[in-house]
Amino acid sequence: MAASPLLQAPSPIANTFLHYRTSKVRVLRAARLERLVGELVSGDHEQDPSFVPAFLATYRTFVPTAHLLGFLLPPMPPPPPPGVEIKKTAVQDLSFNKNLRAVVSVLGSWLQDHPQDFRDPPAHSDLGSVRTFLGWAAPGSAEARKAEKLLEDFLEEAKREQEEEPPQVWTGPPRVAQTSDPDSAEACAEEEEGLMPQAPQLLDFSVDVVAEQLTLMDLELFSKVRPYECLGSVWSQRDRPGAAGASPTVRATVAQFNTVTGCVLGSVLGAPGLTAPQRAQRLEKWIRIAQRCRELRNFSSLRAILSALQSNPIYRLKRSWGAVSREPLSTFRKLSQIFSDENNHLSSREILFQEEATEGSQKEDNTPGSLPSKPPPGPVPYLGTFLTDLVMLDTALPDMLEGDLINFEKRRKEWEILARIQQLQRRCQSYTLSPHPPILAALHAQRQLSEEQSYRLSRVIEPPAASCPSSPRIQRRISLTKRLSAKLSREKSSFPSWSPGNPSSPTSSVSPGSPPSSPRSRDAPAGSPPASPGPQGPSTKLPLSPDLPRPGPLPLGSPRIPLPAQQSSEARVIRISIDNDHGNLYRSILLTSQDKAPSVVQRALQKHNVPQPWARDYQLFQVLPGDRELLIPDNANVFYAMSPAAPGDFMLRRKEGTRHTLSVSPT
Repeated sequence: MAASPLLQAPSPIANTFLHYRTSKVRVLRAARLERLVGELVSGDHEQDPSFVPAFLATYRTFVPTAHLLGFLLPPMPPPPPPGVEIKKTAVQDLSFNKNLRAVVSVLGSWLQDHPQDFRDPPAHSDLGSVRTFLGWAAPGSAEARKAEKLLEDFLEEAKREQEEEPPQVWTGPPRVAQTSDPDSAEACAEEEEGLMPQAPQLLDFSVDVVAEQLTLMDLELFSKVRPYECLGSVWSQRDRPGAAGASPTVRATVAQFNTVTGCVLGSVLGAPGLTAPQRAQRLEKWIRIAQRCRELRNFSSLRAILSALQSNPIYRLKRSWGAVSREPLSTFRKLSQIFSDENNHLSSREILFQEEATEGSQKEDNTPGSLPSKPPPGPVPYLGTFLTDLVMLDTALPDMLEGDLINFEKRRKEWEILARIQQLQRRCQSYTLSPHPPILAALHAQRQLSEEQSYRLSRVIEPPAASCPSSPRIQRRISLTKRLSAKLSREKSSFPSWSPGNPSSPTSSVSPGSPPSSPRSRDAPAGSPPASPGPQGPSTKLPLSPDLPRPGPLPLGSPRIPLPAQQSSEARVIRISIDNDHGNLYRSILLTSQDKAPSVVQRALQKHNVPQPWARDYQLFQVLPGDRELLIPDNANVFYAMSPAAPGDFMLRRKEGTRHTLSVSPT
């Protein structure tokens, strides 16, 4: 039961009052596919209003588009004999007339909100089926015209691609050809002295121009993001063999993020011959650019710049940070707090809510007779905020429930996040920025440093020291699992009471991921107190999600999972791969203190899309350091049988003597 307020205002001057009425809302939390499709076209007034948009946004996680259309489209009557015309009243008298209208309405919403679902070149057969059906069921309707227009757009786009040279899409600067030692001080000095070709530097432009162009590139990429690609079950498949083109719109935003981070690293570290005050000027300019990005409400490039400035190769430059003026250093600390959850600071997610609330209040504060104030554009969000939530939701909640029921409550929660992405995409259309080609050229020309190169150059600039007192202190962030735990606990009442395997979410107050044991961390400031450390390096300063790459010009990497000490005593997230010929693909699941080996194996196979009846043919091994393995016995409690000192990586391996080519019972 839900109460909906009705605002009654007899006149603009009269006082308003709230009148409540009670209405029933049916919420479908789990069902088989046939039941979900039936609910989709039921047209029931008591239906949960979020059901249709949630279904259309997430259905591809459990059914292909063509299969869904086979369920959705009713059979059309055979064509009439030549010379015989079916009157409109005859069609209206069909027994499925009510469902017919509901199907037409659903198809209209589908075409409007998710047109890319019907892109299937060259024939676009799914869209052709929808177009044919709408031409019969609702000729001349808005839905039919929408299908016709979409098919024309797809065909016209394909024709242009064949006739014209494909447009160049910015996905990050090209790799600079590697010399024998490209990060040596001599090579960088040659560039400084003009012995090597000079390229335009991003810092040669004004702060406003750089920030505006970064915002323009970010908002264009964010506006093109397909929300479906952000789902945890989709984004985590990007490293699977044959999935090189998966989630292209999300990959583009990640590439742009890494490009900006790489530009900061390259501009600060790429000239070892600079004096400390000269390098401090570069740090100050990047801080001013970050501040301008904040004013433009561009949280993507803001986060990229901060991630680079907080990385170990830059953070450890004691003399350079010591020459930074007090005001920009204070600005840097304040900006860094945006992405910190400690000491009651607003997180980036809460900042976004605050920005949207500010926009709404500006609309309400318009006094009668005055011109309406124009709300500020944007914001452009840091996409990793949403990817983190979606990946953790996919890890914590099962796809299927007992009885082979699709867990639609999980899809509804995912849709709530996807809906916010779509809402922000619409608001990004209010930006009015013009492109400045030299900035793009500077991004192309900026030297990109690898993680190892960045650290080696940092050591050349300032040899290792015992401490780094002049470097800024940045508050440690709460782990991703703690944020998810708080999110799930707030929504616990909305979970289905019959949902099996609803464990408590892991909680922790420690940053996700310990400092990596690469050379760059060996010179971390020894004098920093552990409770308030400086930045831990690139691999821990870009929490896009457990499956997202580290900052800097690094390739898309494998998931980063918190160590055992960083997770709660009741549950933890583990990664499980399958020992086969399809690559080292890990999928994450939530392990609780109640989970036995068979259930863990079954859930892991489900995540890897392997038939679950074969669960008895697999053994679970924990991967230990030094190429060792720990066999988890059948029916053992995995939570207590695993080694607590090792990372949470596991592997499924078929038992000897089992084959999956035939489903014949042994004799």
